[in-house]
Amino acid sequence: MPSGAAERWAATRSFHHSDFPVRRLTAAKRERISVVLPARDCAETVAAIVEPIVELRESGLVDEVVVLDASSTDGTAQVAQQAGASVVQENTLHPELGPVLGKGDAMWRSLAAVDGEIVCFVDADGRGPSGHFVPALIGPLLLEPDVQFVKGFYQRPLAVGEVRVDGGGGRVNHLTARPALSLFYPELSGVRQPLAGEVAARRGLLDRLAFVTGYGVEIAMLIDAWREVGLDGLAQVDLDEHLNSHQSLQALTPMATTVLATLAERMRREGRLEIEPGGPVERPPRSGP
Repeated sequence: MPSGAAERWAATRSFHHSDFPVRRLTAAKRERISVVLPARDCAETVAAIVEPIVELRESGLVDEVVVLDASSTDGTAQVAQQAGASVVQENTLHPELGPVLGKGDAMWRSLAAVDGEIVCFVDADGRGPSGHFVPALIGPLLLEPDVQFVKGFYQRPLAVGEVRVDGGGGRVNHLTARPALSLFYPELSGVRQPLAGEVAARRGLLDRLAFVTGYGVEIAMLIDAWREVGLDGLAQVDLDEHLNSHQSLQALTPMATTVLATLAERMRREGRLEIEPGGPVERPPRSGP
């Protein structure tokens, strides 16, 4: 069940993307802003996502637009460059660490390629309108002095052939992540989309966080950011709708397992669960306390 603190937070730190018009944000901007799009074989979708972010760069709101490519074989890098983004191959960052271990590792390495005081991560595989994503995610960081970490949330319809089921997507989020947070981290039970890949944060905070490699990165980042800055340092923004491809329930099992393993590892460290260490690999914080 949501805690009283979670309900108060959801009432005061939940926004809608329409609260953050670009002109207002540009007037309030005082820091460099970098946008990173982790991408693997996203040639069909990346241009439509990159182009409105490049427009934000041209208008002065965003300073860097970087597509972090995972050695895509479908021409993602070329399409992203043509759309106006800079492209960095993830395996060229910290090569001394060996192969990149999934999305979380790629996100951690990407911090070596950007210099913004605010960093915004956006997935590159979405379909449908997304030009409002970046202003919405960085808006609370620019206009709310205490906010240091922002999550997006949205409706995810499930498309099966020609049939659309509103609210049918995000199954790991609804069936695993949110129930687990409600039970074990009730202060975070007001977070609508703990597994959303759309997130923005102050660079100083990101440098203090460890990044879980693979599927556990989003929920670990949420818990660790809360531990660092408290509920008042977190915010969430309604992005309306996010369309992307869906996997079968069987294919989602590894994701759900990793999310639970990540939660279990956090609880073990807190002394609330007696299990053998065995969570996902983590990249350490980039800076000390």
